[in-house]
Amino acid sequence: MKRRNLLQALGSLPLATAPFTSAFAQSTTLKISHQFPGGTIKEGDFRDRLVRNFAAEVEKRSKGALKFEIYPGSSLMKTNAQFSSMRKGALDMALIPLSYAGGEIPEVNIGLMPGLVVSYEQAYGWKNKPVGAELNRLLLDKGIVLISWIWQAGGVASRGKPVVEPEDAKGMKIRGGSREMDMILKEVGAAVVTLPSNEIYAAMQTGAMDAAMTSSTSFISFRLEEVAKSLTTGRTGAYWFMFEPLMMSKAIFDKLPKDQRDTIMAVGAEMEKFAIEAAKKDDIDVATIYQKAGAKVVDLSPATIKKWQAIARKTAWKDYGAKNEGCAKLLALAEQTL
Repeated sequence: MKRRNLLQALGSLPLATAPFTSAFAQSTTLKISHQFPGGTIKEGDFRDRLVRNFAAEVEKRSKGALKFEIYPGSSLMKTNAQFSSMRKGALDMALIPLSYAGGEIPEVNIGLMPGLVVSYEQAYGWKNKPVGAELNRLLLDKGIVLISWIWQAGGVASRGKPVVEPEDAKGMKIRGGSREMDMILKEVGAAVVTLPSNEIYAAMQTGAMDAAMTSSTSFISFRLEEVAKSLTTGRTGAYWFMFEPLMMSKAIFDKLPKDQRDTIMAVGAEMEKFAIEAAKKDDIDVATIYQKAGAKVVDLSPATIKKWQAIARKTAWKDYGAKNEGCAKLLALAEQTL
């Protein structure tokens, strides 16, 4: 009887518990996925740190109304499934190389178009120029919201000789990172290997791949100095720049109250200063790490960058621009920033 009376008493309290239930319901937890090694807010791959800093700041400003769960190292889902999952609303947020989605949206391959971006200043300048507005419009139309613009310079790690001049790549098995990068590698006589950056180590270790192009941060985080004998850096300039933004599902974003959407966008923009400083630091740090490991480290000259750019213009750029009207428009707008 006592138990029955207690249950009846609890059942008669909906009005008393309603404020608590309402407040609890206002708390939303968003999942953020990425393929890079996990760390802490202060240590580790800067892309993971950026995500953690973003999450902490948004939670603070929203007074706990927005919370986050972070899944590094492709621990939530496979690397290449992230973009399409966001478009469907099955994944809330992700930090991924935009060009990984080139198979379903050809236009986004502009995010890793060899020779089209040759400096951080030019790269980040895209955001407030017509090319950035068009790219943002395209992604919104495809169900993706750009939260933080993140660009990284890259280079080439090799199991043997350094890959500096275009002719150095002849006969080598190389990972380019995008369809367009692969095109210029084929043009100079290389065989291409296609895989995400978190699989480079194993491929180089087994000899399935001779060299890989990726960002300075990935060269560090994936410990490729353990399997590489040479490194071509991006610290003095590069023809390989990767657009690797923090993005959010538009379907999820649109469901949030306006104040929460505004907070997400504001904090996302603030993270860009951290991103550019961290990327530039990694461009320098990677050279030191590889030298200490005994690798031969070389840099690119402006003349060499122009050689790669000339090859890209007649192959990758031409092919991309002929894909469709959207690609042609983005390429023309991007060329205006050179």
